[in-house]
Amino acid sequence: MEVKIGIQQAVRELVVDTDSSPDDVAQLVADAVANDGVLTLKDTKGRTIIVPSAKLAYVEIGTSALGTVGFRS
Repeated sequence: MEVKIGIQQAVRELVVDTDSSPDDVAQLVADAVANDGVLTLKDTKGRTIIVPSAKLAYVEIGTSALGTVGFRS
């Protein structure tokens, strides 16, 4: 699943592929914001991404498109 994280005053967004479910990610974001803590996600390669909740601009939770090849109209 793909998670896009916008960070305040940063030009680019973070894009993380994770094996977590959308509900799990949403709960992690809600907990981080409610506790003024950090959002911690683990990607599919085993890396850990940590973002302070005070710097979150947005979090977009969705599925990545698998197997798209060629031109689309």
